[in-house]
This record gives sequence, structure tokens and C-alpha cells, in this order.
Amino acid sequence: MLRITELRLPLDHAPDALRPAIVARLKLRDDQLADFTVFRRAYDARKKTAVVLIYTIDCQLAEGVGEAEVLARHAGDTHIKPSPDTRYKLVATAPADFYAAGRPRPVVVGFGPCGIFAALVLAQMGLEPIVLERGKPVRERTKDTWGLWRKSVLNPESNVQFGEGGAGTFSDGKLYSQISDPRHLTRKVLTEFVKAGAPEEILYVSKPHIGTFRLVGMVEKMRADIEALGGEIRFEQRVTDIRIEDGHVRGLTLASGEQLDADHVVLALGHSARDTFTMLHGRGVAMQAKPFSIGFRIEHPQSVIDRARFGPNAGHPILGAADYKLVHHAGNGRSVYSFCMCPGGTVVAATSEPMRVVTNGMSQYSRNERNANAGIVVGITPQDYRQDGLADGPVSPLDGIAFQRFWESRAYELGEGGYIAPGQLVGDFVAGRHGAAVAREFGSVLPSYKPGVRLTDLNEPGRGSLPDYALAAVREALPAFDKQIRGFAMADAVLTGVETRTSSPLRIPRGKDYQCVNVRGLFPAGEGAGYAGGIMSAGVDGIEVAEALGADLLHTSAVLA
Repeated sequence: MLRITELRLPLDHAPDALRPAIVARLKLRDDQLADFTVFRRAYDARKKTAVVLIYTIDCQLAEGVGEAEVLARHAGDTHIKPSPDTRYKLVATAPADFYAAGRPRPVVVGFGPCGIFAALVLAQMGLEPIVLERGKPVRERTKDTWGLWRKSVLNPESNVQFGEGGAGTFSDGKLYSQISDPRHLTRKVLTEFVKAGAPEEILYVSKPHIGTFRLVGMVEKMRADIEALGGEIRFEQRVTDIRIEDGHVRGLTLASGEQLDADHVVLALGHSARDTFTMLHGRGVAMQAKPFSIGFRIEHPQSVIDRARFGPNAGHPILGAADYKLVHHAGNGRSVYSFCMCPGGTVVAATSEPMRVVTNGMSQYSRNERNANAGIVVGITPQDYRQDGLADGPVSPLDGIAFQRFWESRAYELGEGGYIAPGQLVGDFVAGRHGAAVAREFGSVLPSYKPGVRLTDLNEPGRGSLPDYALAAVREALPAFDKQIRGFAMADAVLTGVETRTSSPLRIPRGKDYQCVNVRGLFPAGEGAGYAGGIMSAGVDGIEVAEALGADLLHTSAVLA
């Protein structure tokens, strides 16, 4: 097959316009094109009055039409090339009697996107993994999560962070990433999602997403596939200790007291498994503090974003709800950027610990809620933990957790309990108003966060909701963002605090074989270990870790070649 990239057509082109455009681009007769498929469809909205669709097309030529001849005709044209083979191939398969001698099965700790794909690929290789998930199955977990949102009742083991599907279940469900992907593993992720019930459009739209409600059923279907292949999923099984002998993992202890033998363990913990990180650090597992970001959620009417991005084409069904990606380098040296933008979505309570407030964003597949929201976050480094006086002595890999907890507790205090989040109107925040000058009633933008938002002073010097340098950077960034998206700094847009779980505050270093640098058989993976950021990259990392584990367990180097 041949692939055409950068095939441009008007936004409102006729449904039957694609084939003539392909034939013309290849300089063929119509009967010389047997078939074609849309591999990707993106858009260019830089000129709002003339939005253009950009296609990547895979073409099958008719019998007797030589691909080599067509390619030679277009020599030097970088947009016409052979189609790459994007099919996934298992690197190895276990023999049927692999466990006859009683060897331990591989264990996957955590059943978010990374853990799901690690377990799925291990199961497809015939390695029958055991999955330990501290939370509940996805439907029970959903009930517990709504318990926090509707009744202010937190279950520390079943919430936005913990449970089947991981934190990605309660998110926008974004299925795109900027990771390097020479092996087309993102295609494997998307294909498995479609098999599990996702709409086929995620295979070709440039910014695919699913949304929470659809993710629930998909996660259940993928669990059933893993079990059908011999895998075992154990819910409400929290790991409390790890057994390491002569530098090799040999087993795990569960909260129930059960001892589980294991020579190969995937740590797909997610970024909020703070107690597990503390345990691993105490057992000497190598860790490093790493940068992450903190900030707020900002909400605008989705219509404001649509008009700013698409102009007269706002509301077009192909374009859908508009998103954005913004960056500002503040005068104090801090970078401020938008994070996890959720078109037509809601701000959600995402804490996993009592008496702390954490925000995140979520959208359904339809993206038809009134507000747009995004994190507006500021980059920090491990050195900032010392600057704020939250810890003394050398930087510890666990200091980032203490830093997050401090500001999450501060947000709970500012919200005056009940998991109410503190908020402030953008106009008051940018102007630096304090005390009685701060508005106590909402304007045209009603915040979506539940259990609720209390308007207060988020940026009081020395007593605000974030470090002073972060507050100053955000105050400077919002008017700068308004120059890119008109209305971004509208006076009654709402900031809701705080966003602290943008990424893991630590990394568990691993070698080229994906194993922990000082514990053989331990495979740190995904977002919690510092190797992913979002559903797609976490899923890809889970695949790669499963392949490396399989290569080690089956004594093959195929995956590492």
C-alpha cells in the first residue's frame, strides 16, 4: 500500500470528494485506485475563516498497477511513501507447560492504563499474570467516587485515583501523545480500545478521546479478555511490603497478610500511591525526586473558547468543542502552561487522602457541558521543597509528596472543610485583590466542581493557596494567555484550587532492560514510576515493560534487539 500525507481539503468538502483528490494527487485514473482508508484526519484552524482538513490516506492500487512505478513518478515527494506496517506482533509466546514446574507467575501491581496493557500483553504471551489492584472494580469504584462528589464522603481506597481503570477513567479520556513511537505501539493501544467498544473514529481523528462513561465498559471488557487468557485480577489487594533477597524481588505482602511469591513484578502504581512509595523507599528501592507542576483549574464558557479558536466555524460537528495548549515564561523564571484541557467538561474532586483538596478535569465523550476547563500550572523542581521550608537536609525522593500534601491541606483549610474547594474570580486574582475587595458571588461562569467552591483569596502573600512564586507566575500568565485566546482572562472566569497531581513527584530509575537499577525482577512502569503522562503513554509503557518482562522470563532477547 501507499501512504499520502498532508492531503488538504476544505472543512465542508463533499463526502465523495476524497477519492478524486487521492486519484489526482497520485496522478492515476480512477480505476487504478482499488481502495483507500483514512489513517488520520486533522485540521488546520490557523485561518479561522478557512479551516482546512488534513488527511493521511493509505491507498491500495488496482491489480496490475505497480507501486514502484507510482513511487518513482513521485520521487522526491516526501508526502507519498510506502505505508508502514502498524500491526502489532508478540515478541514471544510461552509454551503450554510453562508453569508445570510451579514457577511463580508475573505480578502486575496496579490496574490503570499501564497495568491494564502490561497485563493484557503478558496474557497474550501466555504468561497468565496476577494483577493486584488496591481499589474496587470500576462500577463499584464509580459509586464511591460519586459519594465524594455528591455527599462529601471519601473512600481512601476507592476514588478518582484508586480502582480499576486508574486515574484515566475519570478524565477527558484523551488518546493522543507526543511520545516517539517508531514501533506504532500507540496503534496497538487504540486497536485494543476499539475491540473493547471504543468508537472506530479514535483510529483516525488527530485528537481522539473517549470520556468516562465509555471507558467504564471498555475497562470491563479488557479485564474479561485478560481473564479469558489465563490472567487473574484481584481487587482490594493493597501491597504493604516487598521481599527482596540478594538484590532480586522474591515476593509481596498484602494488607490481608497474604504472602505472594513473585520473581517478576510490574510496578504500575499511578502517581498517588504515596504509602507504597514510602514502603519501597524504606526497603531501599532506588528513587529520585523529579520536577512536577502545581496550580489551579480554570473554567470558561466553552463557547468563548470555540469562538476564539474557530471563529465563524465554531460549533462545526467535525471540529467539535475546541481545546487549547498554552505556555508562558514568566519574569520570575517560572514556566506556566495549560495542562489536561477538558473541552465541555467538569472540574472534579480528585483527592485520595482525608482532609485534602485536589482538583482534576473530566469530560464525557460528547463534551457538551457548558464550561471548558484546564489546569493552569507552574513548573517546580525538587529544590523548591527546601525553599519553602517544608523539609530540612538533603533532598529526599519523598519530599515531593510532602510538598503536595502541604498545599492540598492548605486548600482544604481555605475551603473550610467538607472537601469544598477554594476558588477566586480571575479578575480579582489578576488584580491582586485581597480581603473585602474579593468577590464572594459568581458571575456568568458557575464552577462545576462538586461538592462545591468557596470564593476566597487564593493569592494572599505568605498565606495563599500556592507558593508566592507560583501565584505571581500565574497572575502574569493569565493576561498573556488572553492575547492568544480572547476572553481567557475574563473577569468572572473561575480559578479552583488546587491542582497538584499533574505527574509523579518521583522516578524509580530503570535500565535498558526496564528493570529497577538495584532490584532485579522489579519493573517500574507508567506514570507513577515517572515514565508516562496520560492514558496513551502509560499504555505504551505497559506494553514495553510487558515485553521486557516476557523476554527475561522466557529467556529471549527478541524485544531488546
